[in-house]
Amino acid sequence: MTAAGRVAVVTGGAAGIGRAIAERLAKDGFKVAILDVAEDAARQAADSIGGDVRGYRADVSDRRQVDAALAAARRDLGPLAAVVANAAIAPQRPFLEMTPDDWNRVLEINLTGTFHVVQSALPDLVEAGWGRVVLISSSSAQRGAPRMAHYAASKGGQIALTKALAVEFAKSGITVNTVAPSSIDTPSVEKKRAAGTIPSAEDMARFIPVGRTGRGEDIAAAVSYLTSDNASYVTGQTVSVNGGSFIG
Repeated sequence: MTAAGRVAVVTGGAAGIGRAIAERLAKDGFKVAILDVAEDAARQAADSIGGDVRGYRADVSDRRQVDAALAAARRDLGPLAAVVANAAIAPQRPFLEMTPDDWNRVLEINLTGTFHVVQSALPDLVEAGWGRVVLISSSSAQRGAPRMAHYAASKGGQIALTKALAVEFAKSGITVNTVAPSSIDTPSVEKKRAAGTIPSAEDMARFIPVGRTGRGEDIAAAVSYLTSDNASYVTGQTVSVNGGSFIG
């Protein structure tokens, strides 16, 4: 079997890394359901990509919205075969100034949101006896990040969840892996650069062995492999896509 006719779900797929992943999976032959908290952006992204791509609104921290969006995707596109949990927020705040609300909001979206999407989709994969789950984590979970303790913790939780699910569902024909990006240029990163909270792309590139910052397409290429039949013997792994900037 190939990707043709299979359905992939990409959360946070309206822009940035998620948009690049949705485009790549559609090119690979998947039908793609883009889930995003911004419904208009999700639908515009789907229309721009074209083909069997649909956009749906879902705040991944709300299980009812996730279930409704996936039900609509099944109705429109068919049973789900691959899940890419990409939706996340990455605020910055010194740890000693972090409130419980700050902490909980990041975990609700980044980690509990991943739980909602994967658990809601997995019955389709189990029934088919084939499936691919890819969680988009971060190098922050591997090396830490100042002012982002809540984000790093949520992304570390995704890596642990990957290993647990990989073991639990291995005999169901389902692989579960993580991609950990670092120094990827996205619209949200550009906003932080404009605000002066992170270095310029040129400054960052000086510390990356390959000599440049990453692109959404770099992450999408890793996801493309992990969602393919060629990756049937790869599960429970964290693939670090970081230009060699560190060993994680």
